[in-house]
Amino acid sequence: MTDKALAQADPEWLALISSAREWLSGPLGQMLLNDEQRVLEEELGRYFGGYLVHYGPGADTPPKAPQVQRNVRLGAPLPGVEIICEEQAWPLCEHAADVVVLQHGLDFCLSPHGLLREAASSVRPGGHLLIVGINPWSSWGLRHVFAKDALGKARCISPSRVADWLNLLGFALEKRRFGCYRPPLASKAWQSRFSGWERKAGSWQLAGGAFYVLVARKMVVGLRPVNPMRREPMGKLIPLQMAKVNRRHTEP
Repeated sequence: MTDKALAQADPEWLALISSAREWLSGPLGQMLLNDEQRVLEEELGRYFGGYLVHYGPGADTPPKAPQVQRNVRLGAPLPGVEIICEEQAWPLCEHAADVVVLQHGLDFCLSPHGLLREAASSVRPGGHLLIVGINPWSSWGLRHVFAKDALGKARCISPSRVADWLNLLGFALEKRRFGCYRPPLASKAWQSRFSGWERKAGSWQLAGGAFYVLVARKMVVGLRPVNPMRREPMGKLIPLQMAKVNRRHTEP
């Protein structure tokens, strides 16, 4: 099944996802994913329902929502993916999921608009969509401009632009979080020097973190108002004259 799916997949898309997975498995990618794991587990712990859908190129086990009955991972035909599909052809019914997580899905895709529409359609009214992306306004975004590895292929879409797209798709932005304020340096010595700044910047939630998490809620479609029945105007009641009784003629 996987070999057949690999043969049928778009080679450009598959090469992009494969290179992103390889980079995320390296030291810098692991540092990023470890910080994201903590933030996502905090957010996902608040949700409950039947299905959570995760889409992203990472090879590690994605964070799960403990109060959601079924966690499903879909995407490219690579190890760990349960449901194989292309980015714009999710095999899900409309409003099928209570929570959808796009973890670097928009960073590594051929059509961010198409992928976001597919994810948004899968969320039920009142459900949540969580988007994790590389922040272009950070040291990691600056490295992305000059990088020759998979990070250089990332789109690094700004959180404000993604928030505008979500608004057009009928989502209300509930929360915006940032994380990983250490520079993209693999040296452990340099990372330890920035540990104090990491704690302070994280508590202040400065906008210069390496990644952002957008939490958006799909607006519930309101019921169609029922027009009140039209009431025809009624004429005025005219008092009728009462006949007077002449007692002298009625008495015996």
